[in-house]
Amino acid sequence: MNEPVEAAAAIRARDVKREFVSAGHTLPILRGVDLDVAHGESVAIVGRSGGGKSTLLHLLGLLDRPTAGTVEVCGVETTTASRSVRDRLRREQIGFVFQFYHLLPELTAEQNVLLSGMIGTAPLAWLARRGERREKARALLERVGLADRAHHLPPKLSGGERQRVAIARALYRDPGILLCDEPTGNLDETTCEDVENLLIDVQRERQAAMVLVTHNLRLAARLDRMHVLEGGRLHAVQARSGPDAALAATM
Repeated sequence: MNEPVEAAAAIRARDVKREFVSAGHTLPILRGVDLDVAHGESVAIVGRSGGGKSTLLHLLGLLDRPTAGTVEVCGVETTTASRSVRDRLRREQIGFVFQFYHLLPELTAEQNVLLSGMIGTAPLAWLARRGERREKARALLERVGLADRAHHLPPKLSGGERQRVAIARALYRDPGILLCDEPTGNLDETTCEDVENLLIDVQRERQAAMVLVTHNLRLAARLDRMHVLEGGRLHAVQARSGPDAALAATM
């Protein structure tokens, strides 16, 4: 009888290290990170500011390459992959949600969402399905509660509304992986909770793998797993110890 084939994890990082060189000195940020994230699983990463959380997220999202170690995305080993392979994986499999939204101020909410679909698409192919693509963008804005704000420019939107547009943009290509870097860091308490609920709901609806970097321990505790990044390495927080165990590592 054949052995069952293990499904590829959405993300698999092994002994990932990242060093930066400044003024002739080597600064180690990540000292050997191991992480598996399954499809449909949500993982929070907490830790001190400047401890390498965003650096790790950039490596997982193929925005940077590690100094050593390997990063697999949907079964593809990306560390030595060509730029075109990495670009394709990032474009097709990964949606990013950042703290500062990164919306283009001269484009409407709908156009900012559509921009995600235009990247890497030939102009004629885009024009052939323009109406269908606009309908998809509008449906996503409706899903995040902004159907009536589709034609507003970002400066006319609140911080929470801009983050909702950013979430809709991240979902446009139906990615299997969501990477979120302090997605509620710029929001007031009420808006923060609304965006938290939205992120968790869409992650579960779509069964996406989600890695979320945050200082918000209440949000982190709502995800499937929590890890502390300390001393350049990830440490799992046991369920029985709860978020209080992570608090000391973030102070």
